[in-house]
Amino acid sequence: IGVKAHFCRLSTARAVQMIARAQYSGLQVTADVSAHQLHLTDMDVGYFNSDCHVSPPLRSLRDREGLRAGLSKGTISAICSDHQPHEADAKLAPFAATEPGISSLETLLALSLRLVNEGIIELSPLIASLTHKPAQLLGIEAGTLSPGSLADVCIYDPEREWHLDNDTIRSQGHNTPMMHWQFTGQVTHTLLHGKVIFQLD
Repeated sequence: IGVKAHFCRLSTARAVQMIARAQYSGLQVTADVSAHQLHLTDMDVGYFNSDCHVSPPLRSLRDREGLRAGLSKGTISAICSDHQPHEADAKLAPFAATEPGISSLETLLALSLRLVNEGIIELSPLIASLTHKPAQLLGIEAGTLSPGSLADVCIYDPEREWHLDNDTIRSQGHNTPMMHWQFTGQVTHTLLHGKVIFQLD
């Protein structure tokens, strides 16, 4: 009765189906998904690669495709970075004993743009899932370029190719299974309240 519910970091196709049914029934239910869940699967864990130890865990290819479909259809409103950087020691243990999480802020946009390049989602709704839709879920006025709004802006080069490695990653946490991946699309400038706080070159 007027209650809103938001579910964070969906990881299964069944969860997407349940959210879709709830929305169809008229319930005020929303959900988000971590960027890495839209690309990685349990097969990437391999021989217990601790950089793939995340919570919720990586699931099957079927689950990944279900998450992608949920994003494409609008069942999933937002993509989150789920940024959890750790010191190297946090991942140096048997898989189950390591700290879960991926250092993922720097790859959020590039991983998301891959979905556009793969034909999963159009650019405009993708940007919405990273900007004003999360702001709406949080009940804050942000994520738009409308007159009078705060100039919190990321500028990116959609054609810039770059390689994630120990030299290019800026986070203190290097715990990512995307290390040594090649990406297209990179943030070049970040503005906070109209002031440049990050410039790539």
